Amino acid sequence: MLKMPSSLHFTGNSDADDLLNDNPLALLIGMLLDQQFPIERAFLAPLLLQERLGKRLDATSLAEISPDALVHLFAEKPALHRFPKSMATRTHSLCVYLVEEYAGNPDEVWAGVSDASSLRDRLLALPGFGEKKVAIFIAVLAKRFGVVPQGWESMSGVYSTTGFHSVADLDSPEALMHLREQRSSARRKK
Repeated sequence: MLKMPSSLHFTGNSDADDLLNDNPLALLIGMLLDQQFPIERAFLAPLLLQERLGKRLDATSLAEISPDALVHLFAEKPALHRFPKSMATRTHSLCVYLVEEYAGNPDEVWAGVSDASSLRDRLLALPGFGEKKVAIFIAVLAKRFGVVPQGWESMSGVYSTTGFHSVADLDSPEALMHLREQRSSARRKK
């Protein structure tokens, strides 16, 4: 279980928020799905997937499901993502990788990592995680779960600072509203 100095609470669904805070795989899947899709819906999706599976989210179980079966679960209404096929495939690849590299234990990706550079490398190796997603996720781990390897601020850049920059700053639905306002304002200035 993750340690929580300041939990994530922004989806509008307390069960979804609890799952994100208690299940490292749910947190990784939510982060994976957080692209071209509303933030709260991306992070609600792990709970919906768990409900459709009828059991706790587990990397080994998801890795053992056929990719086609997972696509079907993602595509059920309401779809778990705007692009259910590609995101189901990425989720499956993520779970297979976690099983192969971390014995199915997602929190082993960051457990015992003392420097942010090593954490960055581990996260970049995850299917579906690029530079920006990794910078944000390092900030999520530091700000919300107390995982603070040396140098995390420099690896996260602006996402490590105070304000409303990413999901790392979301501790309430109001914080999500502030993040959206800030992003909207930045787009208008361009």
